[in-house]
Amino acid sequence: MSSVLTPPARFIDPRGQRFGAAVSAGILAIAFVLGLPWLTALVGLNLAIAAAFGTRLFIPGRPWPLLRGVLRLGPTELEHEYPPRFAQALGATFIALAAVGFLGGAVALGWLLVGAVAGLQVLLAATGICVGCRLYFLRWWVPSAYARVLRRTDARPKLNVPALDRVG
Repeated sequence: MSSVLTPPARFIDPRGQRFGAAVSAGILAIAFVLGLPWLTALVGLNLAIAAAFGTRLFIPGRPWPLLRGVLRLGPTELEHEYPPRFAQALGATFIALAAVGFLGGAVALGWLLVGAVAGLQVLLAATGICVGCRLYFLRWWVPSAYARVLRRTDARPKLNVPALDRVG
């Protein structure tokens, strides 16, 4: 059962997530260099929206289909969007904590948290390794609660994720 708040999950091009992560990390780096904490809050807000409503709303990744077409890149193996959405929720949480740090005067802590998000996004962009996605597949309490919030059940059969099978 889906609603406006829980659209049906899609299968997505993982290269789009990598591209979006690179753009987002670049924006966070610009925010740090220029000392613009409000810009990090905008990135965090977009991460939260994409985590809640679907990766198609992740603005830094939106140019990917056009870029893929211009570069004439062929199809790739698609991945389920829940692991990236969970990773985006984690990133949004860290940036929200950073915003609290900025507002509370703990500017260094705020930038440290933003740097952690940016670093993980660079890791994803450069290598394809999504740490938040891997945490999702551990099926500990937080990912299970996240799946319940999205009105999905953990009783589904395990997703076949060849990229994780090759690593593990």
